[in-house]
Amino acid sequence: MKTISSEERTRYDRQIIIPEIGEDGQKKLKNARVFIAGVGGLGSISAYYMAAAGIGFLKIVDMDHVGLSNLNRQILHRTGDISKPKTESAVEKLRDLNPLCQIQAVQKEIRDENIMELLGDCRIILDATDNMETRKILNRAHISKGIPFIYGGIDGFNGMVTTFVPGQTPCFECLFPQNSPPKNKVGALGPMAGLISSLQSLEVIKIILGMDGTLKNRLLYIQSDDMIFREIQLKKTPDCKICSLGKGDSCDE
Repeated sequence: MKTISSEERTRYDRQIIIPEIGEDGQKKLKNARVFIAGVGGLGSISAYYMAAAGIGFLKIVDMDHVGLSNLNRQILHRTGDISKPKTESAVEKLRDLNPLCQIQAVQKEIRDENIMELLGDCRIILDATDNMETRKILNRAHISKGIPFIYGGIDGFNGMVTTFVPGQTPCFECLFPQNSPPKNKVGALGPMAGLISSLQSLEVIKIILGMDGTLKNRLLYIQSDDMIFREIQLKKTPDCKICSLGKGDSCDE
């Protein structure tokens, strides 16, 4: 396991003093490898917090370019970044924020035929995509690799987040077995993206640290217009065509 330098002790001082983290926990963060699917509204915020926290390796994957309509919520991108690939814009900011964090940026569409190669040796998937098709690709991949998958989604003032772990929880297919028709646009409010992506980032950090209290088997649904937070207990679908096939019976972070 990689050790912590004196510079890192200073940079992460306010984390290291947290009893649940300490220096050993910071070493775990430094040795972690996290895959972030998408660097838009959710992913740009999650990537920022992951880099700031000292996650040692981040792979960010996105095929889109920065547009003017992204800037109400995608905090890694600026007006001057319009028309740049989102991965290029994001990696500049993340390396500037924390040069100690290794960032690998890949401008590709996530597909069934390339997802395993894209994941490589990453041990956690953070979902920051905006469509069912890609999420189902990520779901199949996390089951096959036996690694956690942190799901998050927003729609206007509403949002949800949960953690899927092969062999311990239902999977994304259990929750959303039907292929719903894609929407042209979903309402996206910056603070709502910030709230959901922050919760996803917390889940990633807790999993790396080996902490209890994650959202395994629980979906947190938030209606921020009236500040109602609901916890929905999740159950595995016995005949799920993805997670009932016997794959991913263990999870090794």
